[in-house]
Amino acid sequence: MRLLILSDIHGNLEALEACLAAAPAYDLVVNLGDVVGYGASPNEVVERSRELGKFFVRGNHDKAATGLIDVHDFNPMAGAAALWTRDELSPENLEWLQALPQGPAYLEELPDAQFVHGSPLDEDEYVITVRDAVQPMLDSNVPLTFFGHTHVQGTFLLTHMAADAYHPVYQTVGQPETAEFPLKKEARYMINPGSVGQPRDGDWRAAFAWFDVEDRVVTFCRIPYDLKTAQDRIMAANLPLRLATRLAAGR
Repeated sequence: MRLLILSDIHGNLEALEACLAAAPAYDLVVNLGDVVGYGASPNEVVERSRELGKFFVRGNHDKAATGLIDVHDFNPMAGAAALWTRDELSPENLEWLQALPQGPAYLEELPDAQFVHGSPLDEDEYVITVRDAVQPMLDSNVPLTFFGHTHVQGTFLLTHMAADAYHPVYQTVGQPETAEFPLKKEARYMINPGSVGQPRDGDWRAAFAWFDVEDRVVTFCRIPYDLKTAQDRIMAANLPLRLATRLAAGR
């Protein structure tokens, strides 16, 4: 069984399509939330995501764009994008986003894993450092947690000896690349596939991952996409210019 793991698409249709074109054959798509927000193609991304499968957890931008949380908790740029997205969404897509479930979510076929947006302890918590990851890994009743929210691709791991972090090292800044990460049975993990639509680890390429359940290997991927079109859509929508320019920097 192979899971295709997507997170933080953020309304970036061009990045999503590039990831799907690069992905190997898969059995199930897992979406870790923030389908919308920031990007200028919310309806197209929601509809494409709905076509791909039914396994989702909600993200904070999904909640903000549908009125489930107050945008005043966001910075002004993110808040403006959430309100614009709310106005752009079709009634059907807005209703669908509102109904997305809160994580953790579980797959019957994979009883040793859970899927969240931020953390299994708090769906909106940012797990950025090893210190952030230790308590969720200790408290979880399963050894594998797949999460998003930070837009940073990589893994935290906990063994009886120590806690550590792994971030893929790639050789280029503009070519498709992958990095395999085998899982050890005795360790606990928090695994972030990275952001499809707005990476923030200094690499502009779209990020995603897949998990081969039988082989216990996570493969991280970075893929270039039509950046200019994504930027042009943002500017044509009169969204904050920074939302377009930051895509090129991966920040």
